[in-house]
This record gives sequence, C-alpha cells and structure tokens, in this order.
Amino acid sequence: MILYTLHEKSYIDIGQLDSLEDVHVYVNLTNRCPCACTFCLRQTKEMLESNTLWLDKEPTVDEVIKEFQKYDLDDFAEVVFCGFGEPLQRVDDVIQIAGILKLYRQDLPIRVNTNGLANLIHQRDVAPDMKGRIDTISISLNAPDAKEYLALTRSRFGIESFDAMLAFARACLSYVPHVVLTVVDIIGEEKIKKCQSICDELGVTLRVRPFEE
Repeated sequence: MILYTLHEKSYIDIGQLDSLEDVHVYVNLTNRCPCACTFCLRQTKEMLESNTLWLDKEPTVDEVIKEFQKYDLDDFAEVVFCGFGEPLQRVDDVIQIAGILKLYRQDLPIRVNTNGLANLIHQRDVAPDMKGRIDTISISLNAPDAKEYLALTRSRFGIESFDAMLAFARACLSYVPHVVLTVVDIIGEEKIKKCQSICDELGVTLRVRPFEE
C-alpha cells in the first residue's frame, strides 16, 4: 500500500474507504530504516498480504502523485509520511511530494513521522529542506538517555544517535511550525517525566503514544 489509513484498528488502502472526508492519509515510501526498535510493529506484528505495509518496491515520486490525483485533497484532514520504513531515507522525495501537494492545496497539513536520524543518514543538515513544506515533524524520542535509546532502537549509527536525534529536533524548530517528540507509554512514568524535561529544555512538545500489541 502506498496511501493508507488506520481503519477499525487495521491498515487499509484509502481506495477501500466509503468516504475520505477528514481522513488522515499516510504515505508509505520505503521499507528501509537504520533502526530495529524492539517495540516496532516491524518486529512485533505479522500482517496479512492484503493489508501489509511492506513494499515490493519503492514507489517513485510520479507514482505517489498519481495515487493522490485519484482523490480530492480537500477531503483530507492531514497527510502523514509514515510507513514501515523511515520516510526521511528518501528526504528529497518527501520534500518534492510535499511541495507538489502544497501547490494543489496550500492549507493541507503535512506531517512527517521520523526517527530523527536523517542528518546521520544523509551526512548533511536536512532540516532547512522542510521549510514551507512540512507543518509538523514527529520524532521518536523513545528514551531519556543515550544508552537506553540505543538498546531500544538498535540504531546502526551507535551511541551518537541519541544526541544526533535531539540536535535534529532543535534544528527543525527554525523551519517547521510544530516539532513533537514521542515516547511509548510502556517506558513508565519516571522515564516519561525525564523525557518531558528534555522536551521542555528543547522547547518542543512531548506526546506519549500507547504501545500497540
């Protein structure tokens, strides 16, 4: 699935919906990710072939745009770049697609759900690319310190990943209206409070996500 949404606790191609009014549309661009998070659905959930997010091949920008052209963008509540892979593995394509969507509907809210490691992936600062294209960037904080973060995410970039992720969040503040860091509720109240302190220091919002079995 390239364009999908969450419907009755299951992922579904938006083409199967009876109505697209106020739907949150997710864009699935890649299977690739530099992390192997212990709680990620990639590790914990098996999917039926009919509703799997695993891609046989990565869709091109043209293919994604053609999918969007099947629908009325005015119906959508939000477009979110988020699949089973890390969307910013394809940062240039994300920015290009977002820019095209904004041409058709300037007020369309566009969000990116990311692990925040794009600068390590691409070895450059990608935050300025977001300006005028991305309205919200939601970054997985996951843990209150570098050691636990690495244990949970198993990032291929190693211990530097945590500080790089926070630096990316800080950089995004200059270019993206809404910067959010997220944690999963299973880490416990004490660690959530520490994560809140990190967010307060950065000047960003913390969102606590429920763990999905």
